[in-house]
Parts: sequence; structure tokens; C-alpha cells
Amino acid sequence: MIAVIDYGMGNVRSIINALRYIGTDAVVTSDVQCINDASHLILPGVGAFGDAMENIIKGGLDRILEDQVLKKGKPFLGICLGLQLLAESSEEHGYHEGLGHFDAKVIRFKFSDVKLNIPHMGWNDIYPQRDHFLFKGLKSDQFTFYFVHSFHIVCNEPKDILATCDYGISFTAAVARDNIVATQFHPEKSQDNGIQILRNFVNWNP
Repeated sequence: MIAVIDYGMGNVRSIINALRYIGTDAVVTSDVQCINDASHLILPGVGAFGDAMENIIKGGLDRILEDQVLKKGKPFLGICLGLQLLAESSEEHGYHEGLGHFDAKVIRFKFSDVKLNIPHMGWNDIYPQRDHFLFKGLKSDQFTFYFVHSFHIVCNEPKDILATCDYGISFTAAVARDNIVATQFHPEKSQDNGIQILRNFVNWNP
């Protein structure tokens, strides 16, 4: 069973619909026992970093995720804000501490010589930096995904970067380490390409 972590800010309906489409049993939950019993965890996210962290800490989900993901090694997927929350900190609307699962920070897009809209919204190509089970079965023309974000993660450890994307600058589009993967793009909104990503995740046993 897949537990989609409920902290009051996730785009859970699209994710649940996509998981059901591929025939996966999934539940939206903040219940400790349900999260403990799940085989895989997904942390979605839409909204402000600071509000998200406040909700996560208030619900004790930071401790649950530390236990299940970092200590017990349960397969974990972060999506959009769910990726950014894994960083040490974010500068969105001031300074906010994150979950700290990655040595990274979250900053706003800053363009010095191009005029591009913020947020970065719509379809864009990603560029895998290494092989990973998450990309299994995707052909060379299937690395286009849907983005909606104004902030992006900056990793201090290059080996944590799984894929990049170009939008005025080259930024991190996905990270991976051990049992953790996370994407800045929305696989649940990325049609067949995203469905393959989700299918790979639910079959992933790192």
C-alpha cells in the first residue's frame, strides 16, 4: 500500500487518481500506524514552504518521516514542494528550516539576462544525470514533464542530483539518494511519462 502523506497542502486528488489508474492501493493519511504499515511513502505539496513545515511539525510528521525514511529506509517520493521540503532551508517569504534530509537550500528563480515568467509553469524537458530505476522504461523522447514552481532546490552535493532542467538557468529537477527520490515536476500531471514514473516508484525496492 502507498501512503500519501496528508499535511493539509498536498495536491492529493491528482496523485490518488494516477495511482489508482495504475492499479495501486493508496490512501491519503497522517495516521502514524497507517504510515508505518505502508510499503511506500509519497510527500506531495502545493503552497508555501513555511506553512508546510509548520503543519508537518505540528502533526509530528517530521519525526515519523525521520523514522520511516531515514532510519528504516522505506521507499519515499517527494513531489514539487515535497522535494523542496527535504532541503535544509528555504528563502520563500523569509528564512525557514526544512526537514534537512538533503544538504541543500531552496531559492527563488533569479534571471540576470533573460526575461522569463515566474512561476516556471508548463511542460519542459529534463536531463537525467545518471541511471535510476525511476526512469526505467522511458525512451529518449519521454523526458518531458509538467512544472509549476517559483523556487528551486540547490544541492551542495552534486551526487544527489538525479536530473536537471533548463529555465533561464540549469536547475535541479530531481534528486535521489538511497531510498529517497524526489521530483520538482509533477508526474501525476505529466500524462504517460508521469504515469511511468509513478509505476516505477511503486515497484521500486531499493
